[in-house]
Amino acid sequence: MPSATSAVISTLVVCNRAASDATYRVAVRPAGTSLANQHYVAYDVTVGASDSTTLTLGITAATTDVVTVYASTADLTFSAFGSELS
Repeated sequence: MPSATSAVISTLVVCNRAASDATYRVAVRPAGTSLANQHYVAYDVTVGASDSTTLTLGITAATTDVVTVYASTADLTFSAFGSELS
């Protein structure tokens, strides 16, 4: 996560590079805690074939927080964008 005091994750893009639909999950784990149901911000969401989904999040993350992603196929790419705060 951030090397400063915290970061704001403003946008997460999920890109499906395959010719078939796929699903994804996104979770934010405070202080790197074990993954649990309450951490998910998206769960088994479908992204269409050869398409992208943009999530506008605005999540403030501490240096110890962990963003965890899961994809139903190796053809999904996740890209996070935001700003570090000091």
